[in-house]
Amino acid sequence: MTIQDREAQILRVKASSFQPELDAALEDSLRTAVVSAVKTTIEAALEEELTSDLAKMGADRPRRSGHFNRGLDTQYGHIAALQVPKLRKRNRDRDWQILQRYQRGLGCLLDWLCCLYVMGLSLRDLQEALYFLVGHVLSRSAVNQVTLKVQQQLDTHRHAPITRSPSILIVDGVWVEIQYTQDDFKIDRSGHKRQCRAAEDRVILAALAVWEDGTYEMLHYAIAKEESDAEWTSFFDHLIARGLRPDVVKLVVSDGTLGLPNALKKTLPEAQQQRCITHKVRGIKRYLSYAQLPQTNADGQSLKPEVAKRQRASEIKSAAYQIYEAPTYEVAQHRLAQFIESWKTLEPKAVQVFQRDIELTFTFYQFDPDLHRHIRTTNHIERLFREFRTKSDEIGAFPHETSCLTVFFLVIERDHAKHDRKSVAKNS
Repeated sequence: MTIQDREAQILRVKASSFQPELDAALEDSLRTAVVSAVKTTIEAALEEELTSDLAKMGADRPRRSGHFNRGLDTQYGHIAALQVPKLRKRNRDRDWQILQRYQRGLGCLLDWLCCLYVMGLSLRDLQEALYFLVGHVLSRSAVNQVTLKVQQQLDTHRHAPITRSPSILIVDGVWVEIQYTQDDFKIDRSGHKRQCRAAEDRVILAALAVWEDGTYEMLHYAIAKEESDAEWTSFFDHLIARGLRPDVVKLVVSDGTLGLPNALKKTLPEAQQQRCITHKVRGIKRYLSYAQLPQTNADGQSLKPEVAKRQRASEIKSAAYQIYEAPTYEVAQHRLAQFIESWKTLEPKAVQVFQRDIELTFTFYQFDPDLHRHIRTTNHIERLFREFRTKSDEIGAFPHETSCLTVFFLVIERDHAKHDRKSVAKNS
């Protein structure tokens, strides 16, 4: 990659981010909507803060007296009429936590707050972190109002109408840990009774659309308890409800997920299944017996057993991949027959398992040859999962589902910008 290519890649990532340095054209098109969202977010947080403070006051607490307008400069633009709630008296003595009385610039508080939240901090952790920035302890309700509004903005991407349906989908799932509230209670160190929380395994089901020109985009993703028939059916039902046309989808690429075939019959009956050839070939290694390993290499030098095993695994894997490099289905079948003949004596179990459901790995030959390398594996979606796992491993157990989905969304956005591909499906 040249310096110019790398610079262009960085600029695309920069333009797609939610940071203040948004590309000028993109910033202009989004400014009105973003400023409106920020205004709504701050006003909701101020209302929550005042309600919380009034609840702590005694019987002589002042009554509300509507709102007053004030200007506020944010990094996204100027808010001309921020509605700040006021009281009938003591307004001058009031010290706002989220917006100090004479403060006119919000700065990077909102972005910083959301960044920490997305990276997995709990609301209590955010209270501690924000204390060092604003000098006050924000109520958990006030923090929650801010983060909730921002997460709702991101979540709209997952519910946007689908106006163009792809003929090919790549689907898969990635497992994560998310904390959930339990039925049990515990007494914390302060003597307060709190509901227990525990990390539970969940899977993010995802569907990647592959277009006729070889580009692709994330169509949908959702958290499920397992990769079962029922969960996949619900997943596809959601896509159809958003506008996906079942009659248009002709191919679904996946690994060997057991619950998927039945779900496809019920929701996408015209779609054929393509089993990922990478999963198929890699699965051979688990069944190798390593019988009759060579004692020497091609030069007559002695081979250690572990080296001979690696060589055997590499040779049979290479031979299996050569089957799928065939230009046509007929040539692939010929190479498959040669593969079976060459390896059935040395590795009978591995060959037997490899032949199981083998026809599902050849479905891609029925489609445009220019798309073969894109639709015979789940590698595209697996690479996104690897990027996501890098982030999720740093976080550990996500504090809630929204945080998990938001991190997944940001990983997708960055990847699509980095490689100059389409963003999460907006279908406009």
